[in-house]
Amino acid sequence: MKKLSLKLTVWLWILATLVTLIAVVYQRATGPTYPVRGKVFVGGAPVRFRLLRSADATADALVQLSVREAAITGEMRWKRYKSRDDWMLRPLERIGDKLVATIPRQPPAGKVLYQISLIEADGRKLALTAEPVIIRFKGEVPFYVLHPHILLMFFSMLIGTRCGLEALFNGARTRRLAIECAAMLLVGGLILGPIVQKCAFGTFWTGWPFGHDLTDNKTAVAMLFWLIALWRDIKSGKGRGWYIAAAVMQLIVYSIPHSVLGSELDYTQKS
Repeated sequence: MKKLSLKLTVWLWILATLVTLIAVVYQRATGPTYPVRGKVFVGGAPVRFRLLRSADATADALVQLSVREAAITGEMRWKRYKSRDDWMLRPLERIGDKLVATIPRQPPAGKVLYQISLIEADGRKLALTAEPVIIRFKGEVPFYVLHPHILLMFFSMLIGTRCGLEALFNGARTRRLAIECAAMLLVGGLILGPIVQKCAFGTFWTGWPFGHDLTDNKTAVAMLFWLIALWRDIKSGKGRGWYIAAAVMQLIVYSIPHSVLGSELDYTQKS
């Protein structure tokens, strides 16, 4: 292994930062908790909408649409997800220039299917989305748990990516970066992560072998690869390829949208 030049080190940090930011933005924008956004034309005027897919379990979720034309009304049909409920209709409430949909709050991990339609003066209905939207309710996560978790997970991805680039150039700081990445992943993902999960959805771990939560599973997979890489390096000094593989695997698993196959209540078991 060799010490990399200052210029190359700076460029590798810039590249690692860009790759990490792209992965974070992609994960957030494609995840099942990211709001559904769009635009429809009602009465010849555009109406932009933002439909929530995640909400706090402490209160009803409110979806607000800016619709100035007083003659335009709306309705929401909804039912609990994974239930034997019949669809229910609820009119939208007009508050000034806004139409407001109120989605009944659910216990943590409870989900609701809802679809909003706008109604013109002549009675014509226009659904905002072709299919109902799923919103999941979550419990409150303390600031002092959530923010360290988020920061440690971000920096573990950044340091892991930087470690892979260091290994690619056979740099002397590879093992140190791998240890830093693994430590951040351990604390942020495998210690604080389950605490966040418990506060938000009532269960510490819903990944393998107890469930199929990809958020939990992908954290475990990433940690396993870093541990194997460190073990191979310390034991035989041949961990360079494993470090690169661990960095690539971490980027792959963290590009999987957050909360996919996450915790959810099955109301059919409670009815």
